[in-house]
Amino acid sequence: MNFVVGFDLDLTLVDSADGITASFVEATHQVGVHLDPEELRPLIGLPLPETMAHFVPAESVPRAIEVYREVYPSLGVPASKLLPGAPEAIDAITRSGGRAVVISAKIASAVRLVLDHVGLDVHDVVGERFAETKGEALRQYGAVAHVGDHPGDMVGARSAGACAVGVTTGGHDAVALREAGADVVFADLLDFPYWLDDFIAARNAT
Repeated sequence: MNFVVGFDLDLTLVDSADGITASFVEATHQVGVHLDPEELRPLIGLPLPETMAHFVPAESVPRAIEVYREVYPSLGVPASKLLPGAPEAIDAITRSGGRAVVISAKIASAVRLVLDHVGLDVHDVVGERFAETKGEALRQYGAVAHVGDHPGDMVGARSAGACAVGVTTGGHDAVALREAGADVVFADLLDFPYWLDDFIAARNAT
């Protein structure tokens, strides 16, 4: 069976919070802003320009983004760790004849660096997408489902007519994900392979 499942990256497949925080702290420091890391975590998953504008004056945002992207390969990537069940989720899709595509708000080159670091092999990567623009990418691939930790992932899935699968490994609980349109919510990806079997069986039965 040939099918595509989309995945968010940060706090869905990988715990990247420490690396993102370290990169933000350095980027904001270089433009003269002190960042409280506790204020950053709820915003992880949003597009970089939007998050940076939350902390940095408008005139400094372009330079702060530039610094962030310069330091992320050395500060952010090495701190990224696989979340429970992530390899098994990707393997389950492959074994079932499907393809996994990572669709992230990150630039694609940074996504690939993280995936290489943690050893996840996926079919393709799409960067700089969030919410409805994730939906555009999901439609292009004909994705049947999209998995993510952020309400924006649920919005993207629903806008593409894909099953919206939420995980509470990020900063948003099951209520927030369901309110954004999640069809199913898991605490992590450990149960994903079992859900996938049932999901495929139901699709084949229709």
